[in-house]
Amino acid sequence: MILAFNQLASTAGFSSVFPFLPLYVAELGSSLGLGVEVLAGLVYSGQAFSMMISSPIWGNLADRLGRKLMIQRASFGGTVLLLLMAFVQSGEQLVLLRVAQGLVTGTIAANNALTAAVTPREHSGFAMGVLQMSMGIGIAIGPLMGGAIADLWGYRMAFYLTAALLFLAGLIVTFGIKEPPQSENKGLEKKNGFFDEWKTIFSTAGVSTTFLLRFFTQMGRMMVIAILAFFVEDLLTNQNQINSTVGLMMGITSATATISAIFLGKLGDRVGHRMVLIITTMLMGFLYLPQAFVTSVWQLTLLQALSGIALGGVIPSIAALLAVFTEPGHEGAAYGLDNSINAAGRAVAPLLGGLIASWFGLRATFTGTAILFFITTLIAFIWLPKISHLPPIEQGEV
Repeated sequence: MILAFNQLASTAGFSSVFPFLPLYVAELGSSLGLGVEVLAGLVYSGQAFSMMISSPIWGNLADRLGRKLMIQRASFGGTVLLLLMAFVQSGEQLVLLRVAQGLVTGTIAANNALTAAVTPREHSGFAMGVLQMSMGIGIAIGPLMGGAIADLWGYRMAFYLTAALLFLAGLIVTFGIKEPPQSENKGLEKKNGFFDEWKTIFSTAGVSTTFLLRFFTQMGRMMVIAILAFFVEDLLTNQNQINSTVGLMMGITSATATISAIFLGKLGDRVGHRMVLIITTMLMGFLYLPQAFVTSVWQLTLLQALSGIALGGVIPSIAALLAVFTEPGHEGAAYGLDNSINAAGRAVAPLLGGLIASWFGLRATFTGTAILFFITTLIAFIWLPKISHLPPIEQGEV
C-alpha cells in the first residue's frame, strides 16, 4: 500500500502540469526566437526521449544498489527539478529541465521493479493492478488539481504543489518501506556489466515479445492524443466547451481503466495474464474501430469509457507477464528497459497519429489505432509463451 500511495502521489504530481505546459511555454517565450509550437513539442518529446535513454541504466543500478534507492532518487530528484521549473525565465530553460526530468525521474518503473521483487509471482497480477489503479487515480486528479491551482494562483504555484507531492512520496518510501536483501543475486549482478544483464533479460523466453507488446499497446494508447481535441472540436456545436469536454473524456477513460485494472489483474492471476491480454487487446481494437464513425461527443465518450475498461486489463497484464518471465534479481533492469520502451512509444505515437490525420483525415487515426491493437492481439496469440506454472519467490513487505 505504501508503494501504491507513492505511485498515486507521484503521478498526480507529474500530471498536474500537463494541461498548461504549452500555455506556460507561451507565457515564457523564447530567448532564441523559436516558435511556441516548436518549444511546446520539445517540452513533451524531450522528456520522453531522455527517459527512454536513461531508464535502462537506472534499472541496472536498481539491481545492484537497491530498488528502494531508485524510488528515492526519482522522487527527490523530481522534487528539485519541478521546483526549479517554477523559476525559469524562458521556454528553452523549461525544455532543458524537462530533459533533465526524463533523465532523473522514473518512479513508475522503480515502483514496478520493487513490487515485482517482493511479490509472489502467483499474485503479481493483483499487485500490478493495484499500482495501475493508483496511477490511474493520480492521472485523473492531477490535471484537475493543477489546472485549478494555475487558474487561481498562476502556473508557477502548480510546480510548487508538484514538488511538494513528490517530496512527500519520497519521504513515505524512505521511512515506510524496508527492502528485502538481494542475497545471492547481488554478488552475481555486480560481476556482470550492463550489457551482459540486458543480454540475459532479452534471451529469457517471453521477455522480448512482452517488450514488443508494451511498445505496441503504448502506441495504441497515445496515437489519438495528438488529434483528440481537433476531433472533438469538429463534433461540438459549442466551441467554448472544447477543453472541458476533452478533459472530461480523458478523466472518464482513466477512471474506467483504474476501476477495471485491479479486477482484471486479479483475474489474470487465476486464468492467466496471456489470456487476459489477448482478449483485452482484441476488445480495444473493436472499440476503437467504431470511433472513426461517431457523429456526436456522447458516442465518442461512451466508446472511450469502454476502451478504458479494456485498457485496465492490458496494462497490468503486460507488467505481470514481465514479472513472471524475468529471472529473480533482474527486476530493476527489466522494468528499466520496460520504461524505456514505454517512453519510446509515448514519444513516437502522437507524431504518427498526427501524420495519419494529416494524410488521411482525423477519423483515420482511430482506424489506424484499431488495426494496431488487432496486430498486437495476433502477436500475443502467436508469440507469447504459455505459462504452465508460476515459480514461487520469497515474499517481502510491499
